[in-house]
Amino acid sequence: MKIGLTFSESNYANYPRWIKETDSTIEIIELSYEVNNLQDVALCDAIIFTGGIDMDPIEKVAYANAPKEFNLARDRFEMAVLAKALDKKKPILGICRGLQLINVYWGGSLHLDNGEDKNKIHRRESEDKIHRIQVEKDSLFYSIVQQEFGNVNSAHHQSIDVLGLGLKAVAHSEDGVIEVIESANPDEQFLLAVQWHPERMEDLESPFSKNILRALLEKIGYYLN
Repeated sequence: MKIGLTFSESNYANYPRWIKETDSTIEIIELSYEVNNLQDVALCDAIIFTGGIDMDPIEKVAYANAPKEFNLARDRFEMAVLAKALDKKKPILGICRGLQLINVYWGGSLHLDNGEDKNKIHRRESEDKIHRIQVEKDSLFYSIVQQEFGNVNSAHHQSIDVLGLGLKAVAHSEDGVIEVIESANPDEQFLLAVQWHPERMEDLESPFSKNILRALLEKIGYYLN
């Protein structure tokens, strides 16, 4: 079993560790703009889009908490990875930036910065923030976590503004930030993305961490005891 994992300059080691703690025999295929190994998508049973730097906005405007430099090469590479994964109907999981990338791919837009009040709740400082989310019961994600409410970690200063076509927002924070998106037609393809970091939650046994990875693996034929 092979999981494609997009390379991130920040905290990348957490992702393969999260996967391998489930089963050390799962093979990780690192998908990197630096190597430009787009052809390796064909080898992957599923794809995980990782967190990291803000995407380069189409409109060149100054905004709060923007990075000193963007990484357009990464943006373009991961958009191409996503296109291939969608075309081959490979199961897809997006994490933090990965959620935002999926939304932008489908024509959605982002709040470039959530603003001071929301950043107090969502933006990482010395460590991840923790906040509550509510899950819509009529959703694939609810069937995965089996909880209407839960606490998740948070380390982002951007969020979805306009939702992309073909996507459904199925969980929100108490201040209205979209925390989970999924395909509006989940029977056609497993496409799920979360705004937090399940791979580095303090409680990795939480259904908002463990069950997400379990659902992805089960979708590609891996059955856990």
